[in-house]
Amino acid sequence: MRPRRHRARPGALPAASLLQLIWLASPALPVGGFSYSEGLEGAVENARLSNESDVAEWLLDQLHITQARSDMAVVAQAMRAWRRNDMEHVRALNDWVLQTRETSELRLQTEQMGRSLAQWLHNQRQDDAGRIPAVQRLIALPPTYPVAYALAAAGTLAPVRDALLAYAFGWAENMVQAALKAMPLGQSAGQRILARLAAAIPAAAEHANALMDSERQSFSPMLAILSARHETQYSRLFRS
Repeated sequence: MRPRRHRARPGALPAASLLQLIWLASPALPVGGFSYSEGLEGAVENARLSNESDVAEWLLDQLHITQARSDMAVVAQAMRAWRRNDMEHVRALNDWVLQTRETSELRLQTEQMGRSLAQWLHNQRQDDAGRIPAVQRLIALPPTYPVAYALAAAGTLAPVRDALLAYAFGWAENMVQAALKAMPLGQSAGQRILARLAAAIPAAAEHANALMDSERQSFSPMLAILSARHETQYSRLFRS
C-alpha cells in the first residue's frame, strides 16, 4: 500500500509567503515603529485617556477612521500597482500619503519608516536580480511607509486581503505596546485591547481593500490637533 501524501489545503497560502507576512508584521522588523505612538501619547496627555476601555475605543476608532480609509487603502492599491509595474500609480499614491500628513511629526514618521523598510528590502534582495529594479525605484521616490510595505508584500504570493491583515495587526501590536509604555496598564489589559483590535481587523481590511482612489480619504482633525500639541509636549516618550 502506497503511503498517503499530505496535501496542502486548496487555496492555502504557501508557507514561505505566510512566513514573509508574519515577518512583515513582527515588531522586530527594523523600521523604528516602536518609537512612535501615532498620536496616542498626545491623547493620553490631552484627551485624558485614563483606562483600558478608553484606549481600546481610541484605537478602534483609529483603526477604522485613519487606517482602513487611508493607509491600509494605500497598501491595497499600491500592492496591485507594484505587481503590474505601474510606477505612475505608485508615485501618485506615495505623493498622496505625504500630502495628507497633517503634522510634521506624522510626515517624518512615514518618511523614516519608509526609508528604513526600503533599506531592509534592499539588503534582503541583493541576490534577487528580478526584484532589485523595483527596490531601486522605491528608494528613488523617496518612499512612504505604506508604499514601501506594499512592495514588500507584493513580493509574496499573498492576496491583498491577507497582506492587509498582517499590516493592520502589526500596527495594532505596536499601538498596544505604546499604550503600555505611556500609561499604567498591565500586560493582561494590553492583551484584551489587542484581542478587540484583532476582532475588528478583518472588517477594516475588507473595507480598505474595496476602496477606489476616489473613495480614499484622510480626515481626522482631532488626531491632527493632538499630534500638533504633541510636537511641543513638555515630556514625552515617543516621536509622534
